[in-house]
Amino acid sequence: MRDARVKTELHGRLPGGTVPFREYLPLILFVIVATGTPGGATTLATASGAHFGFRRSLRYMTGIAAGLASMAAAAAVGLGSVLAEWPTLQFALKAFGSLYLLWLAARIVRSGPPRLDAHLRKPQGFVSGVWMLWHNPKGWAMTLGAAASFAALAPGPLRLGALLGVAFGVAAMVSLSLWCAAGLVFARLLRTDVQWRWLNAGLGLLLVLSIAPMWLP
Repeated sequence: MRDARVKTELHGRLPGGTVPFREYLPLILFVIVATGTPGGATTLATASGAHFGFRRSLRYMTGIAAGLASMAAAAAVGLGSVLAEWPTLQFALKAFGSLYLLWLAARIVRSGPPRLDAHLRKPQGFVSGVWMLWHNPKGWAMTLGAAASFAALAPGPLRLGALLGVAFGVAAMVSLSLWCAAGLVFARLLRTDVQWRWLNAGLGLLLVLSIAPMWLP
C-alpha cells in the first residue's frame, strides 16, 4: 500500500503525469487572496459600479482581468526575467503606472453623483483596463511570485503560463464583479450630493494610497 501511494504521488509530479487536485489548492488560495484584497483595481471597479452600473463596467473589468491573465502568462514564460535585468524599464513602468492611477483618482474625486443626462461621461474601456494592469508593479510582483512558487504544477513554461493565466483571469473577474456589486450598493444607499462627494473622496484616497506600496523597498 505504501509503495502504491508513493508511486501515485510521484506520478503526479512527473512531466506528463496528472497533478492531484490538492496540489492546486495553494495556487487557488493565492489567486483568491491576491485578487480579492483591496487595491487599485478593486477600487476602480467599485467606483465604476457606483457611477455606471454593472453592465457598463463589464468591458473595463474584463480588460483588467485580461491584463492580469496575460501578465501572469508572460511572467511564467520568462518576461519577468527581462524586466529584472532592466531596472530603468522597471522604473518607467512604475512611474507611468503611478501617474495614471493619480489621474484616475483625480477623476473619481471630481466626479459628482451620477447624472442621467450626463451622456458624455463614459466608463473606462477594455484597453484602459489592460493598460492599467500592465503598468502596475504590484501586479508584476504578484504574478512573478506565483510563477516562481507554483512552477512545479506544470511540466513547462508554456503550460505554466496557461495555468496561471486562467487562474488569475478567472479569480480577477470574480473579485472585480463582487467589488463592482459593492459599488451598486453604494449607488442605492447614497441620496445626496454630499454623500457622493464623501464616497468619491474616499475612493480617490484609497486609490492614491494603493500607489504607496509600489515605491516601498
